Amino acid sequence: MVSWPKKKQMHCADERCKKHTEFKIVQYKAGKARKYAQGKRRYDGKQAGYGGQTKPIFHKKAKTTKKVTVKLQCTVCKKIVQNVLKRCKTFQLTDKKKSTNKDPTW
Repeated sequence: MVSWPKKKQMHCADERCKKHTEFKIVQYKAGKARKYAQGKRRYDGKQAGYGGQTKPIFHKKAKTTKKVTVKLQCTVCKKIVQNVLKRCKTFQLTDKKKSTNKDPTW
């Protein structure tokens, strides 16, 4: 499991900042597919009418994980930077860092 903070101090390379600022972190999610994109229009035209499925449907899924992409937004100039992480099964954003204290708390 990969755990990332929701806020992080990083260097902002934008012309307005060019200094270390706080970045807000969110996990990237793909937007809704456009209904009238060229590939969608071509596919729908090919599928129309008789003849069944015209393009291959992928069934041989081999990967069990996905690469995680995070969006980092500068809180000063609002510039967004995307960062691709390594493969992981679970990814979560946490409010605070893990404590490294090994003593019991009772």
